[in-house]
Amino acid sequence: MKFKDLLIEKCDGITTLTINRPQVLNALNSEVVGELECALCELDLDSAVRAVVLTGAGEKAFVAGADIKEMSQLSAFEAHDFARRGQHLMLLINRMRKPIIAAVNGYALGGGFELALACDFIYASEKARFGFPEVGLGILPGFGGTQNLTRLIGPNRASELVFSGRIITAEKACAWGILNEICAADELLAKTLVTAREITGKGELGVAYAKDAIASGMDMTKEDGFRYEASLFGVLFSTEDQREGMGAFLEKRAAEFKGK
Repeated sequence: MKFKDLLIEKCDGITTLTINRPQVLNALNSEVVGELECALCELDLDSAVRAVVLTGAGEKAFVAGADIKEMSQLSAFEAHDFARRGQHLMLLINRMRKPIIAAVNGYALGGGFELALACDFIYASEKARFGFPEVGLGILPGFGGTQNLTRLIGPNRASELVFSGRIITAEKACAWGILNEICAADELLAKTLVTAREITGKGELGVAYAKDAIASGMDMTKEDGFRYEASLFGVLFSTEDQREGMGAFLEKRAAEFKGK
């Protein structure tokens, strides 16, 4: 399927998905949200795709936020529907079997910050900036930001960032545990792809089940999370990948995983 505002590049099991609206700093509108939903559903079903890198076109922005021109015309009912649709996209990313890495190349504000937070982890350019400016517009983050950020860095720091509308540097975001790594701008995508290749070299089912265990366990007690982890651990012992992985280790050779 072809998309108006997305670029898709596939290579060796890795798909680079680029939001391509640089003229408006890759702002999210209803159309882009819909395209992302369709593209991610397709990628999750594509057996050739092992990992996804999500980034923005141009040098200024990953996603500078939701499209304020569109939002300014919404009624209360329409705004609720828009928020729920954005939240559905974030949950889709969270529930996908394929790992998704955000490569944040510039501004990640509002909905763009929420999009990055929904990914499994974030690499960022030294030029990247993060924040929730919504309170300055008389609203609040509506695509899951109040929930995902709080779970990641705790209520005190999340409250400070959301209430103030402050925009922070990549260095502060990394110090607060929001980012995994800061890269030079011209090295961001290459370094992100290095990690994506490391992931694609591992057992596909093991990675998918590990993602499920981490994401699902966030909403469980530790004891319930342990039980769920053990159940997934046991299921993997019925797979060809487990036999291949352990067999290859004992035979001192590279494993050839099939995702079965």
